[in-house]
Amino acid sequence: MAYPQTRLRRLRSSPALRGLVRETELRAGQLVLPLFVSEAGGAAGELLSREPIATMPGVERLSVSAAVAEAQEAAQLGVAAVLLFGLPAEKDAEGSAAWDEEGVVQVCTAAIKRAVPDLLVITDVCLCEYTDHGHCGVLRDDGHVDNDASVELLARTAVSHARAGADVVAPSDMMDGRVGAIRAALDDEGFSQTPIMAYSAKFASAFYGPFREAADSAPAMGDRRGYQMDPANGREAVREALLDVEEGADMVMVKPALAYGDLIRAVKEATQLPVAAYNVSGEYAMVKAAAAAGYLDERATVLEVLTSLRRAGADVIITYHAKDAARWLAE
Repeated sequence: MAYPQTRLRRLRSSPALRGLVRETELRAGQLVLPLFVSEAGGAAGELLSREPIATMPGVERLSVSAAVAEAQEAAQLGVAAVLLFGLPAEKDAEGSAAWDEEGVVQVCTAAIKRAVPDLLVITDVCLCEYTDHGHCGVLRDDGHVDNDASVELLARTAVSHARAGADVVAPSDMMDGRVGAIRAALDDEGFSQTPIMAYSAKFASAFYGPFREAADSAPAMGDRRGYQMDPANGREAVREALLDVEEGADMVMVKPALAYGDLIRAVKEATQLPVAAYNVSGEYAMVKAAAAAGYLDERATVLEVLTSLRRAGADVIITYHAKDAARWLAE
């Protein structure tokens, strides 16, 4: 029936009615908090060490002990998981600190699992934070990333994370074939129950700028457009996700999130797997800067952004807003 019989405003007239018919739910248990763990900050048991990141207000580089404290707070707020990024004390051409059994992510993973056993620990599997050239894999003599040689090292890294107690490993490098290689390596080493969250549709985005400062991972030469996706391509994102599913991914991811809602939906429908959306550093920084200037209400904006990602089809949202959002949702 048409107006005046049909009046959609009837179900918007009170908070109780709006809540009754609300289509999309946002919960703290759907959020993942990224943490930057620095070897320079000290090992477990030392005094807390925190280094603010200028381009990401409220986010810090953490020592292992400080990361454990953050994980404990996140767990108390109901956040589902933390996602660990490592900043090693030393870097080399291969990124060998990435698979060091005593590396910063491995030590931090074990420390968090001891302190907060029920909190999920997801580990980022990539070489960019560990290589002295800043690329996500090893370089050939011609300066291009060697895909297959890099895949072998990524698999070693994933196994070392699983051995340290990681609940989920998350390859973010965008090398072809890395999900299958990681699945095979995990299975061979007795970690057949460790899930893979694949950064399946990771775009060569301008929104990563603050992260590269935070993780000290900007390429020393060239860029990552030869392996990360062209932001103009949507069908290719679905193809990437489907290939990762064939190789054994248990979850897939779209990154960035805010400008890619159409692809979150497309990947969800194509794969029928749990889909993660990464609300990345540039998206976070924009909201923080606008809120600091008084242009936006931070709380309302953050919750609207995160709800929009759920509405698009994201089952999991990785966001630097996770702790604040969890507090606001509990009020």
